[in-house]
Amino acid sequence: MKILIISTYDIIGGAARAAYRFQECLLEAGIEATMLVRHKKSNNKKVKEIQFIPHRFLNKVLRYIRLRGERSILKLNKYNTKEYLFNTSHLPFHPIIKEINAIKPDIVHFHWVCFDTIPIEDYKKINVPVVWSLHDMWAFTGGCHYDKECGKYKNECGKCPALNSQKENDLSKWVWKRKKNTYLKIKNLTIIGLSKWIAECAEKSNVLQSPNIKIVNLPNPTDTKLFRPSDKKQERKKLGLPLDKKLICFGAMSSTSDPRKGFLKLAEALSLLDTTDTELIIFGGKEEEIPHLKFKCHVFPEYNITDEKLISLYCSADVVVVPSLQENLSLTISESLSCGTPVVAFHIGGNSDMIEHTYNGYLAKPFDVQDLCDGIKWVINHHQHDELCKNAREKVVKEFDYPVVARKYIELYKQILHNKPLY
Repeated sequence: MKILIISTYDIIGGAARAAYRFQECLLEAGIEATMLVRHKKSNNKKVKEIQFIPHRFLNKVLRYIRLRGERSILKLNKYNTKEYLFNTSHLPFHPIIKEINAIKPDIVHFHWVCFDTIPIEDYKKINVPVVWSLHDMWAFTGGCHYDKECGKYKNECGKCPALNSQKENDLSKWVWKRKKNTYLKIKNLTIIGLSKWIAECAEKSNVLQSPNIKIVNLPNPTDTKLFRPSDKKQERKKLGLPLDKKLICFGAMSSTSDPRKGFLKLAEALSLLDTTDTELIIFGGKEEEIPHLKFKCHVFPEYNITDEKLISLYCSADVVVVPSLQENLSLTISESLSCGTPVVAFHIGGNSDMIEHTYNGYLAKPFDVQDLCDGIKWVINHHQHDELCKNAREKVVKEFDYPVVARKYIELYKQILHNKPLY
């Protein structure tokens, strides 16, 4: 069985890191898995970069020009860059189908694929079964990656909030129609909802209503051998963090600038927290974007975060808080739990797939900052905090570990290749 994994990046960003680990997971299970990406940053020989032309420097130049072309259409449509991420994937004459044919896979498995990784119309040119893991909502919207509860994807996009549009036939409807027309022509498409929530969203989407499309719920794997508990004092010493404080950790890529990550909600919750022995860790953000907080704040910027440092941060913390306003299957949650650190988050999206309320963390009422504050206090002051940590680790080992998830995907691939009903 030969699987081709396609992603925009290999190790830059949460979705890319998840796809990269997914390849590792398959390789460890004995599956031949190659990764094809638009931007390669790793030294992994099993990862190939899409070549527009066979010249390294000119290839980079052409990629940049195409990306600018991809972005130019958004500028003409008053795209709300501060609140939304939006992609059209519209540029033709892309070499990806030629690259796919050269690799000759049995199955093509897409992950996060935007920024001119593949034009929408090229999906129907793939002659082998297609699997697509949804890291966000883009596959079934008119271009946004999270709809912020707009809900228009369920019927037909138009008058798009991300574009500040009042026109029914706007850019979002054009993208939506292109997806609808393309998906109907794909002979064998399996959509993987990485969380139960996003699988349910996909099932409600008009654009994915086709007899050739199957939707199933399967998670991404977590490397529990890499993300594992470590001595809290030693990790704090390594990072220069205090040994005598309760530490709250918050972080993600663009954690302080992306409104969806919920940093302002966290700041509100922390203002309600009445304690003098607590400090805050922030990773993936910028110090200048952090408002005045009554707690001392230790900032680790996004350009300096490796897996090793992430593990140290998780293991140093007494609790990790993920206050996202919309969330699929958070890599931060799975990594933190795997390191044995309980997580507090809002009860939204796929958070409940990983957090069991008051067992390995706390699920606060959606966007209730007082309940978020209560959850933080409940975890850091819990009289059996070690038990929470043990439960956190066991949840991931049982349900999200490499061998556990690999078995499920291999069975899915076999069912697809032999045209058997999917579970």
